[in-house]
Amino acid sequence: MDLGLNNKLAVITGSTSGIGQAIAKSLLDEGATVVINGRSQTSLDRATKELGGGASLHGVAADVSTADGCAAIVAAAEAIAPIDILINNAGIFEPKPFAEISDEDWQRFYEVNVMSGVRLSRAVMGSMQQRRWGRIVFISSESAINIPTEMVHYGMTKTAQLSISRGLAKTLKDTGVTVNCVLPGPTWSEGVEQFVESLACEQDIEQVKRDFFRESRSGSLIQRFASVEEVAAMVSYVVSQRASATTGAALRCDGGLVDTCF
Repeated sequence: MDLGLNNKLAVITGSTSGIGQAIAKSLLDEGATVVINGRSQTSLDRATKELGGGASLHGVAADVSTADGCAAIVAAAEAIAPIDILINNAGIFEPKPFAEISDEDWQRFYEVNVMSGVRLSRAVMGSMQQRRWGRIVFISSESAINIPTEMVHYGMTKTAQLSISRGLAKTLKDTGVTVNCVLPGPTWSEGVEQFVESLACEQDIEQVKRDFFRESRSGSLIQRFASVEEVAAMVSYVVSQRASATTGAALRCDGGLVDTCF
């Protein structure tokens, strides 16, 4: 299927590994020009090599938790071309009991997971409106609905993304610009792999993965981790020409974990 993304410029935050890097690869394969982002030049260089380099791939080292970092990403991308697609993927997570989550933790999670998307969306929406075409996607999580007791601060930020996405979609009514959230479930990214390995210690990692779904995510209908490529496929469709009637939506890629059909 031709997704109509040839020569579209896509900016993906937090894209030097995991879901973000998989989205970058998918969009490159569809003919888009892609700007990836990470906090360090080292991570960007590694991701660029893994993605095969090429004239259609660019990188910006910047911290999206700051206003200056977001401005640097926009400036670097707009030096190439107007931004057609913004994917707010950057995010952090950390299991921690509620009583131990400090004020600093709450603020840090909010700045990275929420304000980065707010700042970047605000920066690109005007140009998209003028050109009457654009795609803004927030990578939220099923944790926005099923708030995890082991990381309430993370769930809070993912719920906030749902509100922002819906409100922004309504703001951009009848402009040709769509705004959506994609809600992955447990996904086998590098960060999750490291987390599971830390739980495994000397246990068999495959058994730990099975135990995780039996004990912690028993509601999953696929009873496995999704791959980053599966999530990327959903995102690639959402930003395509063919998804022009999809906006203001919370699109689940959660393996059926959320126990509702709407």
